This record gives sequence, C-alpha cells and structure tokens, in this order.
Amino acid sequence: MTEIKEKVKKELSSNELANLVVKGMQDKKAQNIVVMDLRKVKNAFADYFVICSGTSDTQIDAISESVDKEVWEVTRSNPRSLEGKANREWILIDYYDVVVHVFKKDRREFYKLEELWGDAEFTYVADEA
Repeated sequence: MTEIKEKVKKELSSNELANLVVKGMQDKKAQNIVVMDLRKVKNAFADYFVICSGTSDTQIDAISESVDKEVWEVTRSNPRSLEGKANREWILIDYYDVVVHVFKKDRREFYKLEELWGDAEFTYVADEA
C-alpha cells in the first residue's frame, strides 16, 4: 500500500509570511524590495507592506506569480484579493496581514507609498547580484 502524503495548510505569523513574499520576489529578480512593518502605526489595516519594483509589465506579472506560488506552497492559502493583473503596472496582493505591492518602476515613483506610510519601520532588502 502506497502512503499518500497530504499537504497540510500551515499557519504562519505575519512576519514569516512577509519573509515568504520577499523570497518569491527575489526568485524573479525584483528590485528595491522594502518590508514596511506597520504593527506600531496607528490605524494600520495590515501588519506589513512588502513593496518591490520590476522593469517591465512581464516581470511584475512574473513576480506576482512567484509570490503567489511561494505562499501557496507553504500555506495552501489564496490571497483575499489580487488586483492590477490586467494593467500590469501595479499589482496588489492582499494576504490580510501582509499586503504585497509589485510596481513598475515609474508607477512606484509616482505613488510613493513609502512616503505615505512614513511612520512604519523600514527594512531594505539588498538586490541580489
């Protein structure tokens, strides 16, 4: 009799989830990755924002797919919502406590999310060479 291993949904802390998101971004060579810790920011609706840039609409689509795959493989959870796939200029993936923003470089400079949430604690992830 063959033993079948069932993949079980794993609950992660919001910090662990943010780290998984970063891994998914790095797998597709995302640039300027920033993890914004919002846990001490009054009225914040998430624990973390994880933001990155891509150089083309194809790359930001690939980054968002990679993030979704990383999270799915560990948690067996889908995001609450996913927006922006059609325009591929700013893709937002909402995992409740962790909100992922994948921008084309010029869109990120235009919206300046980091400035809007200036009270957050920032962690800058070095680009992989």
